[in-house]
Amino acid sequence: MAENSASVDGDGTSPDGAAGQGGYGEGVPCWVDAQLPDVEAGRRFYGELFGWTFEDWYGTFTRALKDGAPVAALVRKLDGRLPTVWTVYFSTPDAEALCRRIRAAGGQVVSPPLPVADLGVTALVTDTESAVFALWQPGSHPGFGRRHEPGTFAWAELYTRDTEAANAFYGGLFHDALFGPDAAPDFGRAPVFDVFPAEMPPHFLVHFAVEDVEAALGEVTRLGGRVQAPPFETSYGTVAVVTDNQGASFALLRR
Repeated sequence: MAENSASVDGDGTSPDGAAGQGGYGEGVPCWVDAQLPDVEAGRRFYGELFGWTFEDWYGTFTRALKDGAPVAALVRKLDGRLPTVWTVYFSTPDAEALCRRIRAAGGQVVSPPLPVADLGVTALVTDTESAVFALWQPGSHPGFGRRHEPGTFAWAELYTRDTEAANAFYGGLFHDALFGPDAAPDFGRAPVFDVFPAEMPPHFLVHFAVEDVEAALGEVTRLGGRVQAPPFETSYGTVAVVTDNQGASFALLRR
């Protein structure tokens, strides 16, 4: 289950965007996973949609690979009351310290930092509007082996009721990753009602890159998913919002 911390991104750089350096800077989206009631159905859906292959990983987690490199994980829900959802992880060198900063900024710690064998340390937290995200303090698993190419993670959008408050919260936590001189963020903020009904709670939406959004939508439908929002233009590309065949929402992105 261990990964090479000097793995190279699909865009020719190391995961933090700097050639020759392994790991991700604090506040950089470094991993995603989906909580699903039926992992085998998830393997069939995402395997056909994105060309992923799969291997058993840690506990109930199944790791998804693209061209042999880790790109995501699927995990079986242990409690049917939990949402069927994709979760984005932000990298940090110190999950305990970041949890303290999140609390101080008005967020909450849902699950405190927990070691995951030698892979790393994880925590589940929320921002001030209760949007859920995860933290990852890497051990042997630094995160994505490939990203920013078709079939891999490309962007995380926070749909929130107050973008100024979100910029202040996340900018305070992850200033260098979002606003620093060398920042190339994969993380944006937008009003929830831009795409979703106004009553939708604030949440993160994981985006996967595709070469052709319309063609990918056809595949989603063929595989039993559905279209939540047809293609629309954003500052970071053409996006469509979909759900998989078990109800987990995600987005397709053509940069």
